Amino acid sequence: MYNRGDFHLHTNASDGKLSPKELIHSASMKGLDIIAITDHDTTLGVEDGIREGLDKNIRVIPGIELSTIHNNESIHILGYFKDDKYKDTDFQNFLNDVDNYRILRAKKIVENLDTFFKIKLDYEKILEDAKGVIARPHIAKAIMNAGYRYDWKYIFDNLLSNDSPAYVPTKKVSTAEGISILKKLNALVVLAHPVLIENSSIDEMMCFDFDGIEAVYPVNTKKQKAFLKAKAKEYNKLITAGSDFHGITTSDTSHGVIGSVFLSHNELATFVNALES
Repeated sequence: MYNRGDFHLHTNASDGKLSPKELIHSASMKGLDIIAITDHDTTLGVEDGIREGLDKNIRVIPGIELSTIHNNESIHILGYFKDDKYKDTDFQNFLNDVDNYRILRAKKIVENLDTFFKIKLDYEKILEDAKGVIARPHIAKAIMNAGYRYDWKYIFDNLLSNDSPAYVPTKKVSTAEGISILKKLNALVVLAHPVLIENSSIDEMMCFDFDGIEAVYPVNTKKQKAFLKAKAKEYNKLITAGSDFHGITTSDTSHGVIGSVFLSHNELATFVNALES
C-alpha cells in the first residue's frame, strides 16, 4: 500500500529544471513513495526516472502530459501508462513530430517578441540551454537573463500568454485524437488542471473519454477542489492529484512544490488499482 504520491511532475526532458535523478531525490526527501513523470509531449525522462526510483524505493509511473486543442484552447491530457507501450515506434514518431514543431514554434515566438515588444533574445543560446527541448519557460528565463526587468508572472501574463501577439499555438492535435492515441497504448487518461480551462465547462469536457480528473491541484481553492471531486463522482471518474512541479524558479507561482498536494488513502488506492487492472 502506498502512502503519498504526486502524479504530475516535470523533468528537464521537457521544461522542468531537475533531471529525472534529481527529481526522484526530491521526491524521496518529501516522503513520496509513488510518483508519475509527466513531461510535456515526451517520455524521454521516464526510463532514468524508473531506474532511479528502484534505488530509492519509489514507484515511478511512466507518464506524459499531452498538449491538445479543443474549443480554441489548449487542453492538457495526463496519460499514465500501465506498461511499456509508450515505447511504441509510431507513438515515439508522433512525439518527435510534435517536438520538431515545438522548436519551430519557439523560434517564431522569439521573433515575435522582437517584433511586438522589442525584446531581443539569442534563440540559438536558448535552444542550447534547453538541451533541444524548448518551451515557454525557457524563453521566459531567457528574457530575465537578458536583463529585462520583468518577473515570471508578468512575462507569462503579458508576453507569453495565449492572448499575447507573440504567442504561437502548439501543434494542433484535437483532444479527442489525443485521448484516442493514449488509450490505444493502454494508458489511463486524465484531464489535467481543469481549473485552468476557460472556454469549456467541466461537463463539456466529461463528454470526452477521460478516465479521471486532476481534481487536486495547487491553485485550486477548497471550493474548486470540492466541486471537481463532486464532478468526478457524478461522472464516475478517477481523482488524481498533481503539483505540476517544474522547479524553474521560486517566483513561478503557476506551479506547485513537489508533494504539495496529495490524495486520501482511499483515492490513492483507487487510482493505483486502476493502473494495475
